Amino acid sequence: MAANDYRAYLRNHIDMEEAPARAPHTGSTHRALIFGTLAVMGLLQVASSVAILLHLTGYLREVDLASAQQSPNEEMHSETLIADPIKSFKEKKERCRQKKDTRMPSAHLPIKTPTNFSTKDRNDLTMILWEDFHGSNLKKMKYREGRILVDEPGYYYVYAKTCFRYAEVHDRDKEDVSNLQLFQYIFHEKHTQSVIKPVVLTKSGGTLQWNIANYNMYCVEQGRGVQLTKADGVFVNVSNAWLLDPAAEGTYFGTFKISD
Repeated sequence: MAANDYRAYLRNHIDMEEAPARAPHTGSTHRALIFGTLAVMGLLQVASSVAILLHLTGYLREVDLASAQQSPNEEMHSETLIADPIKSFKEKKERCRQKKDTRMPSAHLPIKTPTNFSTKDRNDLTMILWEDFHGSNLKKMKYREGRILVDEPGYYYVYAKTCFRYAEVHDRDKEDVSNLQLFQYIFHEKHTQSVIKPVVLTKSGGTLQWNIANYNMYCVEQGRGVQLTKADGVFVNVSNAWLLDPAAEGTYFGTFKISD
C-alpha cells in the first residue's frame, strides 16, 4: 500500500516537472509564426516597390522616346529655315502676291497729256484718252483706246470727273466762249454683241456763259452702278474737249467692282 502511494507520488512529481517544459515549445511556435508573417509582409512590400519602380521606369522611357521623336523634327525645321532663307522669302512673297490677287478689280486713270484737242470740235462729242501708266493703275482690268475693259464680270461702280477751264490765252486767240455747252457722258459698250452700240450710262453738264477773265473753270463729276460682263467697255465723251483741264486731279476716270 505504501509502495503504491510512493509510485503515485513519483508520477505526480514527474508530471509537475514536465509541465513547465511544454510551455517553451508553445512560445517558440508563436514566435516563428510572427516572424513568418513579418517576412511575408516584407516580401510583399519589396515586390510592390519593385512593381512601382518598373512602372515609373517604363513611363519615363516613353517620355524620353517621345521627346527624342520630336527633337529631330524641330531640329530639322530649324535647320531648314537656316539653310534655305531664300526659299522662305520666296514663299512669303508668293503668299502676298496671291493675297493681292484676291482684291476686287479696279481702275483709276488720269487724263492723257498733252490733250491736243482742236477748237474745231466745239460742241461735238469727243472721247477722252487716259494715261494707264503701263497698267499700274489697273487691277484685273484692261485699257484700250480710251476704254476700260472688264475681265471679271460683276456689279461695278463707274465714275468720272472732267474739268473745263478758260484762260486769257484763249482770249488772245479770239475764241468765242459765249453759250458754251459743257457736257460729260459715260458710255457702256457690250463687246460680245455682233453690232456694238454704246449705251449712255450717265449725262451731266450745262450751258455756260463765261466772262472774258484771266481764268474760268467748270467741273462735272458723276457716277453710277452698272452690271458688266467680261469684255464690256466703258468710256467718257465730252463736248468742247479743247477746254479740258489737263491736271490729273481735275480730270480722271475709273471704276471698281462692288459685288458679283
